[in-house]
Amino acid sequence: MKRRLWILVGASAIAALTAAILLWMGRLPLGPDGRFGFWEGDIWSRFQSQRLLDPYLFSHLAHGFGFYLLLWLVARRLPIRYRFLCAVALEAAWEVLENSPLVIDRYRTVTIALGYEGDSVLNSMSDILMASLGFLLAWRLPRPASVALVLAMEIGTAFWIRDNLALNIVMLVHPVDAIREWQSEGRPR
Repeated sequence: MKRRLWILVGASAIAALTAAILLWMGRLPLGPDGRFGFWEGDIWSRFQSQRLLDPYLFSHLAHGFGFYLLLWLVARRLPIRYRFLCAVALEAAWEVLENSPLVIDRYRTVTIALGYEGDSVLNSMSDILMASLGFLLAWRLPRPASVALVLAMEIGTAFWIRDNLALNIVMLVHPVDAIREWQSEGRPR
């Protein structure tokens, strides 16, 4: 029980430090309207990535599965509690990088997120929580179930919002015009 408490304290400290850094970077706690929102399902809305949850929660769950795999490959001798904290730190580092002017501009330039302003601190904290949950699911689920769940999330969000973790990575690293056109077809007129 004591170990679990220390892991929770460690993960919370990483999240709190991340929130402080994001606030220092000028990120808004709750988004442009200053209101708490539980859900924003419209990826074209100006409130996308500002509420507690949005369709990209599935990408952040997939981050957790990916971090579990990565840390299993490179640090499998490390106790799971330390790998978990490493995964939380990796997601926290991504949240800081994702909300940097460099990455925000990259999203605006090469992806469908033309009006992307970055995440609210609330949304970033939720993203860290989702990645943590993904890591824990990957740890507890049998491998075939983990693979099936990630594939279901990726395929499901590709059909639902025309975006997912794999497409996001492709478009950030090496944009493909055909993908951007297909994604843009889902934009409301």
